[in-house]
Amino acid sequence: MKRIFVFFTALCSILVMGRFGFADEWDYDEMAAGDTESADFSEYAIETNADDDNTECRMTTIKLNDGASPVAAGSFDIAGIMLGMTFDEAQMIARETGLYKNRDKDSVVYAIHKDWKYNLDYECRQNKIYVPAKLDQCIKSLARGRGVMYASELHLVRDVTGETIDVYFTSNATNNVVWKIVYKNDANEEEGADEKFENQKNKKIMVWWQSVLDKYGVPNAGNDQWASSDNGYDPLMTAYYGELELVDCGRQADDSATNIQQAMDNFAAKPYAF
Repeated sequence: MKRIFVFFTALCSILVMGRFGFADEWDYDEMAAGDTESADFSEYAIETNADDDNTECRMTTIKLNDGASPVAAGSFDIAGIMLGMTFDEAQMIARETGLYKNRDKDSVVYAIHKDWKYNLDYECRQNKIYVPAKLDQCIKSLARGRGVMYASELHLVRDVTGETIDVYFTSNATNNVVWKIVYKNDANEEEGADEKFENQKNKKIMVWWQSVLDKYGVPNAGNDQWASSDNGYDPLMTAYYGELELVDCGRQADDSATNIQQAMDNFAAKPYAF
């Protein structure tokens, strides 16, 4: 996968490498049978840890182009979904536009922040629960009851084009809102080794890049980034070949720090007497 290094006739040129890694996930079918009243616990829900690679913000050095002003990246949208939206709002946008739907499998990921998971693991083991499967069930049950299990990811797909949108959310401690949106299409895919396929891919990339410029304007940081400041913690959008990543690292960092502090404040230590 590659970041867009613009050329568009006299305007564009394409180079710069990008990156993405997705965390391992596992089925979490118990959610559907749980005793919760929340409709969020869907039959497609799975559970993962909030400290996995795809939920950590990758900080990057930001340098605004000479003479460029900050842009309001925090108000950008991808198919109507914006940073700061709640989980319910993001799902509602997808339903109302009709462009995207939840993917058929594992469309929602639920998570427990690592520090809270350690807390609950300790509590369960203090109650003599050691068998891995039962320990896992105990942790999830306590997490649901205390509101520290939350919808951390929403995965959407547009069947007619194969486009996907992956939306990442902060925990309930900071209102379960969007902190990252990743959009992907097939612009960078090449169907074969023949010259015609390379030609077709190049044209797809050109069309893709022009549509990005039409919607968001010219990048103000390098050739492929729209920055709201030179601070990496502020909202930032980066373009890749066939991909957009819109992030608010400050929001994610605040959420992580809040969870760490709350987990510390609520650790169920033994009642030592001395």
